[in-house]
Amino acid sequence: MPRYFFDTYDAGQLQMDDQGIDCDTREDLRENAINSLPEIAREELPDGDHHVFAVKVRDLRGSTVFEASLTLEARWLDEPMDQ
Repeated sequence: MPRYFFDTYDAGQLQMDDQGIDCDTREDLRENAINSLPEIAREELPDGDHHVFAVKVRDLRGSTVFEASLTLEARWLDEPMDQ
């Protein structure tokens, strides 16, 4: 079973995965990468209205084989509230 490493990017900060995850199929790898993004977003609680979370997956040779990202965009759609 091949091992893959899931490096995460949050606000330009890289967090390298040094343990990896064994994935039987390409679909397993894809699901693991995509499912990790909401978890990262919940943990980091963005402090602005625009934020991109990303994961890049490396194989044992160090080649990037898959990437996925999740973008948070927040904006008011009505008039500003009086404070």
